[in-house]
Amino acid sequence: MQIVIGFVLAIIIAYLAYRARSLSTSGAVAATLVGTIIFGMGGLQWAILLLLFFITSSGLSRAFKKRKQGLNEKYSKGHERDAGQVFGNGGLATAFVLIHALNPESSIGWVEFAASLAAVNADTWATELGVLNPTPPRMITDLRKRVEKGTSGGVSLFGMLASLLGASVIALPAALFAGNWSLFPLITLAGLGGSLFDSLLGATVQAMYYCPAHKKETEKHPLHTCGTETVQLRGWKWLDNDWVNFACGAFGVMVALFVTAFI
Repeated sequence: MQIVIGFVLAIIIAYLAYRARSLSTSGAVAATLVGTIIFGMGGLQWAILLLLFFITSSGLSRAFKKRKQGLNEKYSKGHERDAGQVFGNGGLATAFVLIHALNPESSIGWVEFAASLAAVNADTWATELGVLNPTPPRMITDLRKRVEKGTSGGVSLFGMLASLLGASVIALPAALFAGNWSLFPLITLAGLGGSLFDSLLGATVQAMYYCPAHKKETEKHPLHTCGTETVQLRGWKWLDNDWVNFACGAFGVMVALFVTAFI
């Protein structure tokens, strides 16, 4: 019965998000699958964390549109999430719900579920709020180098604070529901770590392209916003933003596992 209820709730939320243009058609289908597993096999507390990520990240993607004008040319996708983005951000969290269902006595499923969501939420908050910083960011691999706002691999103190806030939005209820306040700094740290790892990948091995017409770096391929064909500048061609988001969540999980096991 819980699976059925989860399926119905997932359909309703995915449909509303689709109507609000926060999800594409493929994104709505993927969100229904992810939501059914998390709502149906996890329950209310797990669903709340997922909804906190989705609602806050979607809201920030739409906020401050005027101040973000001109930055969309850098990103491979817009605020309307497709299936790749849904699975990139929520696929790992979904896997930990299944792990918890197989071993409900262990707390590892809950902690790593929260850590993965904290990481992708931290990264989203850093991206969406970091561009509001009046000072251009610095490249994470060379902090002496200033780069344009929205550049993959760019970091700033403002963005890191936004990242910490985004991670804590997930960490706070995760610790509250578990009745263990030591989880709050753990999950927050995991979220920040995942966000910084995302930036490191963006500066090094993520596939990046170049628009000859605008002479600008972009994630868009094969065509830039202007319609010009983009050429690969650096990185691994298969490592697009969706895989980087997945790696962000995975690194957050690794940080939480390391701290729990050794510290």
